[in-house]
Amino acid sequence: MTITNLFSLLGGLALFLYGMDLMGKSLERQAGSQLQKILSRLTDNPVKGFLLGLAVTAVIQSSSATTVMVVGFVNSGIMELHQAIGIIMGSNVGTTVTSWILSLTGLEGDSLLVQMLKPSTFSPLLAFIGILMFMFGGERKKGIGGILVGFAILMTGMTAMSDSVAPLENEPWFTELFVRFSNPILGVLVGTLVTAVIQSSSASVGILQALSSTGVITFGSAIPIIMGQNIGTCATALISSVGTNKNARRAAIVHLYFNIIGVVVFLVAFYGLNAVFQFSFIGDVIEPWGIAVVHSAFNLGATALLLPFTSLLERLAYLTIPDDEKKERFTLLDERLLNTPSVAADQARSVTSKMAETARIGVLQAMSLTRKWDATLAQKVKEEEKQVDNYEDALGTYLVKLSSYELNHDDSQQVNTLLHTISDFERISDYSINLLNSAQEIHDKSITFSVDAQEELSVLEDVVQDLLNRTTEAFRQGDLHLASKVEPMESVVNELVRAIKARHIARLQAGSCSITYGFVLDDLLTSYSRISAHCSNIAVAQIEVAQDSFDTHAYLSDLRHNRAAEESEAFQRRVDRYRARYSFPGSNEAAAEKKSAEADKAQKEEGNA
Repeated sequence: MTITNLFSLLGGLALFLYGMDLMGKSLERQAGSQLQKILSRLTDNPVKGFLLGLAVTAVIQSSSATTVMVVGFVNSGIMELHQAIGIIMGSNVGTTVTSWILSLTGLEGDSLLVQMLKPSTFSPLLAFIGILMFMFGGERKKGIGGILVGFAILMTGMTAMSDSVAPLENEPWFTELFVRFSNPILGVLVGTLVTAVIQSSSASVGILQALSSTGVITFGSAIPIIMGQNIGTCATALISSVGTNKNARRAAIVHLYFNIIGVVVFLVAFYGLNAVFQFSFIGDVIEPWGIAVVHSAFNLGATALLLPFTSLLERLAYLTIPDDEKKERFTLLDERLLNTPSVAADQARSVTSKMAETARIGVLQAMSLTRKWDATLAQKVKEEEKQVDNYEDALGTYLVKLSSYELNHDDSQQVNTLLHTISDFERISDYSINLLNSAQEIHDKSITFSVDAQEELSVLEDVVQDLLNRTTEAFRQGDLHLASKVEPMESVVNELVRAIKARHIARLQAGSCSITYGFVLDDLLTSYSRISAHCSNIAVAQIEVAQDSFDTHAYLSDLRHNRAAEESEAFQRRVDRYRARYSFPGSNEAAAEKKSAEADKAQKEEGNA
């Protein structure tokens, strides 16, 4: 083997690893949020978990990426350890798909079908099609182009490695080296070390398949190496689990135990049977497809053996990493998931939804305190406001980091929406404290509003509560139609606030209300007005980002004054409907409320308006 061959080997290896990385990341981006949806279908059924892990790994072509995601999910509290075990087993089987694809390089024959299946035939064509899609296509076509180009580069690197190592067939030292690897312990150690270094069992199996083209590697030397490769792939998850909670570390250790137990059982059974039956194929040269067979047989066999005993694996993990008296804490947003941006974006949205719900509950609880004081509930409102602050800090940092990663269009829109809305949810929560302070003042000073003021505030509180509920639900469901109903309701809130202020001044002039009560009333009205304004900001952010633009002032101006006639009419109809529904007792609008409600029910014009 000459220095030129060595350079070709290194270049081929570089292309192979780069192509595998490019293809895997492109597949990951195309899968997008489906990865989160598949893995979030949590189940206590190990078989279903196994199928989920297999599906995800077959899509992204990396068991290491799947297990790292699982460690992140367990660390975040999304997934329990017993749910993760089946997925980890499935990831081991899913990664065998790559070895079967790479085995195409070993095809031999002169028929047209065989020639067309050879990577040297179709890889250049895939590369050409892929680069055209990448250069001239839209986002989706660019993603598909990246997959094709990555696959072509991978196969080109595989071919280059196979060609560069061909002269080793005549090198005695190379033959002797692989004879030594026939020692099971040495072969397992080599396979483990190489895979741990490059952190990809698919890549190490591919390298072994390239070396098999020399005709020197036998079944006897390949089998222990393949076993070691399955152990070495655990290195990524183990490294990823550093600094996580106990359950996440247990998930990584389960991955290690699964492979170690599988390797020990497989080797003991194989060499035990070989001692009795003297397998004739042990000394035969192994082809790339033979490596794929051994790789698949081991992982399927290990899964069949251990899948019924997932509870025992879980118990073993607990024995290795026992519990202590210290309560486990879950990471709000695990940075390990940033390596899978689509999953990280969905996780950030899930946390923001929790933030929104916490802010909503805090405001409603603070509202109730203005009617009836409860010191215990008041303390709870304060704690919830602090929790929302923590959510905002964690999300802001996480989203900024996530923004630096390459995101597809949908994920980019999602991140933009979150960046625009988390501060509004935090401000809504701040106003729960303002309402709490007003409630405290009402309680401490024994303030009692007039009957008219109480009735007016009751109407305003009803519409603010409805508005807040609709806003959080529209955000959680990603419902733009529901979000479009927020702004008309916010307009009604502003009308009610102005009307209550005018009525209060009239009562002051009539001497039926005091100026002291007016200060508290003004604070309440300001809080309700600002809460509704932030709800409007959140709804507008959803709508504007979905339209690939963001200008709140222009959008609202357009909505109220300059849009097409039919859209303006729809906006005004909603305002009229909410104005009729939330009107003061005895007002002219109250009589129209019943009629409006009947019209809503009969026409179903816009759903639950």
